[in-house]
Amino acid sequence: MKEINLKIKGMHCEGCENRIKNSLITIDGIDEVVANHIDGTVLIKTTKEVNLENIKEKIEDLGFENEE
Repeated sequence: MKEINLKIKGMHCEGCENRIKNSLITIDGIDEVVANHIDGTVLIKTTKEVNLENIKEKIEDLGFENEE
């Protein structure tokens, strides 16, 4: 299983976490999403290759910002 760690700006509550989880889990190949608004991180677990740009775009479409 592959893990992708992202740093996200704009998550302020559990509702934000859930919006990100519910959106990303719909991407084919993503098996698990763990979002943490306290430290602003998203951990994505995959068993297939996924397009990182597609993930970042979905996060930005929700109104959050990727920190890189």
